[in-house]
Amino acid sequence: MERWSSHAVFILAAIGAAVGIGNIWRFPAMLGQNGGGAFLIPYLIAVFIFAVPLMVLEITMGRHFRGTMVHAFRSVRQHFRILGWLICAIIFLILSYYLVITGWTLAYTLFSATGSTTSFAGFTGSYLPVLFTIVAVVLTGLVVAAGVRAGIERISILMVPVIVIALIIMVLYCTTLSGFHDGIRFMFTPDFSVLTHADIWVAAFGQAFFSLSVGEGILLTYGTYMAKEQDIARSTLIISIADVSVALLAGLVIFPVVFSFGLSPTAGTELAFTTLPLAFSLLPAGQLIAVAFFIVLFFAAFTSAVAMLEVCITSVQEAAGWSRKRTTVLMTGILLVVSLVPALSFSAAHLSIGGIPVLDFMDETLGTLGLHLAAAILAIAFTWFLPRSIFESENGRVTALNRLVFFLCKYMIPAVLIITIGVHLISGSVMPDATYIAGAHYLNAGLQTGGVATFLIAILVMVILIDAIKK
Repeated sequence: MERWSSHAVFILAAIGAAVGIGNIWRFPAMLGQNGGGAFLIPYLIAVFIFAVPLMVLEITMGRHFRGTMVHAFRSVRQHFRILGWLICAIIFLILSYYLVITGWTLAYTLFSATGSTTSFAGFTGSYLPVLFTIVAVVLTGLVVAAGVRAGIERISILMVPVIVIALIIMVLYCTTLSGFHDGIRFMFTPDFSVLTHADIWVAAFGQAFFSLSVGEGILLTYGTYMAKEQDIARSTLIISIADVSVALLAGLVIFPVVFSFGLSPTAGTELAFTTLPLAFSLLPAGQLIAVAFFIVLFFAAFTSAVAMLEVCITSVQEAAGWSRKRTTVLMTGILLVVSLVPALSFSAAHLSIGGIPVLDFMDETLGTLGLHLAAAILAIAFTWFLPRSIFESENGRVTALNRLVFFLCKYMIPAVLIITIGVHLISGSVMPDATYIAGAHYLNAGLQTGGVATFLIAILVMVILIDAIKK
C-alpha cells in the first residue's frame, strides 16, 4: 500500500480534501443568510467541539485498519461491510453532482480569462454545463488513476498553496475597496440576540461537518496512507485551522465586494455565478480578480472531488481485485454516466423532478439526510463496537483529551446528528444549511424521505452487484 511521502504532504492533501466549495462559496452564503458575525460563534463551537473530534476518530481508524472504508467496517464486524458500502455509495452519488458544480467553476474560470460576459442563466440555458461536467469527471479520474503520490500528492502540492496565496492577494486587494470596512463589520460584529434562534445553530453545525469533510470516509481513507509516527491530534488541529482560515479569507474577499457595490450579503449562492461576475467587471483590474477567484473555486472543488473519488475507487479495487487503473477507468465511466443526470438539470434540457432540478433534489436528499446518516454510522461503529484502547493506542497515550474526544464521538456527536435528522423529518422543517450548495429549492419531509429511500434502494442494488463481482 502506498504512503504519503511526508507528513507535510498528508496535511496538504487533507486540507485539499476539506477545503472545497463549502469554504469558498457556501460559507459566505451561510454567513450572509445567518446574521453575519453571529454565525461565527456557533460555527467555531461546532468545528472545534464536534467536527474536529470526529476528524480525529476517522483518521485514527484509517491508520489503525490500514484499509479501505469497507475493510475498516468489515474489521469491526463482518456484517458491517454493508455500512461501508452504504457510505461509499452515498459519497459516489454526491460526487456525481458535485462534479457538475466543479464543471461550472471551470467554465467560469475560462469565461473570466477570455473576458466573456456569459450570464449564469445563459450558461445553464445551453448544453455547456454538460460538456464541462464531462471534462471535470475525466480530469478527476486521471488524477486518481495516477495513484497517491503521482496523482493526489502532486495535485495537492500544486493547488492548495495556490488557493491560500491567491485568497491572501485578493484580500489585500479588497482592502482598497470602499466597502472593506463594512464587510469586516458585517463578518465580525455579532448580533447576540440571534443566537437564541435554533436555525442558526443548525446552519453552523451543518457547515462545520461538511466544510471539514468529516464523516464521509475521506479522512479515513487518507489516514490509511499516514505514517505511524505522525501525530493525529496535531494534524487535525492544523487541518481544521487551515479550513476555517480559508473560509474566513473567502468572506474577506466576497463581502467587501458586496458592500462596495451595494449588493445584498444575503443573496446566498447567487453570489458566486451571478452577482460577483458583474461586480468584478466594474472593478479596476477586475478581470484578474475574477480569474483568481474562479481558479481558487475550481481548485478547491477539484481537490475535494479527487478525495471523494479516491474513497470509492479504493473500496471497489479491493473488492474486485483489480488494478487501480482498471478500477478507475470503470468507475469513472460509471460516474460520467451518472453525472450527466444532474448536469442535464442545469442545462437546456432542464431535467427535473416535480419541477425541482435533479441536482437540487439530490443535494437536498443525499446532501442533507444522507451525509448526516453517514457521519452518525461512522461515529457509532468505531466507538460502540470497538474498545477505547484501540483509539488511545493510536493516539500515543491515555490522556484526558483522548477520553474526551472518544466520549464526544461515542455519545454527543451521534446524538446531535440523529436528533437533527429526526426533528427534520418529523417537523418537515427546512435545512438548507446541510446541503452542499444551499440550493434555492427546499423539499418537504415527505419528498426528502422518499428521495432518500429511493437512493438507498439503488445503493442496495449496487452493493449486491459489487458482492457478486467479488465472488
